[in-house]
Amino acid sequence: MNKYRIKAFGITKDLLGGRETFIEIEGHTVGHLRAALNERYPQLLGLRSLFIAVNNDYADENIQLNDADEIALIPPVSGG
Repeated sequence: MNKYRIKAFGITKDLLGGRETFIEIEGHTVGHLRAALNERYPQLLGLRSLFIAVNNDYADENIQLNDADEIALIPPVSGG
C-alpha cells in the first residue's frame, strides 16, 4: 500500500471533511488515486470536473506518484 497526502481546495474541502487528508492505495498512478478517492468519497463523482495536480502541475491519469509528491484536488471554479 502507498500512502499519499491530499490537499483539498474549494468544495472538495467540504467533501473530504477538511483541507488535508491521507489515503492509502494499491497503485502508483493518478488514475489509481482517482479511483480510490471516488470509492472513498463518492460525492466527488457529482462534480462537473475535478483536476488532480501533482507538484503544481495538472496531472493525467498515467502520471506515476511518489510518497513525497504534493497532490492537490482542484474542483470546478466559477468566476466573472
